[in-house]
Amino acid sequence: MNRELIEALDVLEKEKDISKEVMLEAIETSLITAYKNHFGKADNVKVNIDRDTGDFTIFAEKTVVEQVEDKAVEISLTQAQEIDKKYKEGDVVNVEVKSKEFGRIATQNAKNIITQTIREEERKVLFDKYYGKEKDIVTGIVQRINERSISINLGKADAVLGENEMVKTEKFAPNDRIKLYVVEVKNTTKGPRIVVSRTHPELVKRLFEAEVSEVKDGIVEIVNISREAGSRSKISVRSNDPNVDPVGACVGVNGSRVNAIVDELRGEKIDIINWSENPAILIENALSPAKVVSVVADDEEKTASVVVPDYQLSLAIGKEGQNARLAARLTGFKIDIKSESQARELEQLTEE
Repeated sequence: MNRELIEALDVLEKEKDISKEVMLEAIETSLITAYKNHFGKADNVKVNIDRDTGDFTIFAEKTVVEQVEDKAVEISLTQAQEIDKKYKEGDVVNVEVKSKEFGRIATQNAKNIITQTIREEERKVLFDKYYGKEKDIVTGIVQRINERSISINLGKADAVLGENEMVKTEKFAPNDRIKLYVVEVKNTTKGPRIVVSRTHPELVKRLFEAEVSEVKDGIVEIVNISREAGSRSKISVRSNDPNVDPVGACVGVNGSRVNAIVDELRGEKIDIINWSENPAILIENALSPAKVVSVVADDEEKTASVVVPDYQLSLAIGKEGQNARLAARLTGFKIDIKSESQARELEQLTEE
């Protein structure tokens, strides 16, 4: 133990964020373990390491006896009085143990424990670092592209973008920088296992929080999101400040804010609509960009009948039903859409 060790621990703490105190405690433990291996027990042993110099002392608490039966915990009266004349039978003496008595064992044991502790602390530091990012977004660099997964470097750890979390239309190349949503961080013996996603609806929410200060500050609230990753997302927003237009804040000047998010999502379209406590208004807004003639909503049954102009029917339903499907997910209502002509025909049949 010397100042070089302390300096090495200082570097370790600075570069790898591994606590110097944890390492010193591990060294103390290793010395006690070495003592136990040599003498058979160590319940009465204490180790003190000077945090500045690295110098250490090992003391064994021994009871003064006339006849020593267990030298690990007992000391003869004669030996005790050589340390200090005041000692008598029954007293407890702190006897300094010279490490040379078990030096080779102590050195090897300390080395093993230090190595193990460094590994464990590195894993713990990494886990804590990325566990704190769970349910948030991170920026990573594409490393390896496999058939069913992509390895992403997040700085001090790698993440796995699995097949189910990939957007089918997105193509990446090594060294591409991309943003990802951290789905889960698991602690394993090989370090943190970080599962990330490009398809999760919360990715859209976090991107708006990063891009729109009003969302980050809670002035504008994202109430709900429905998403078909890589194609289209719909988000409903409301303002907690009557002077702030929630849709305008999210869109930005000349669409600057929403366009930045669309670019990050590789062209995925985003519809931003005003949330409303009135289900009919909410459903009308959710079917944007289609125009709506009327909405009859049953709040208890969570169903709604919507009538749109004839020329807006295909727009309201969307390609392969996407617009209607996303609106239904966003509002929580089962939506039945009819054109004005269809509604009139139905009405006539009902009258007949």
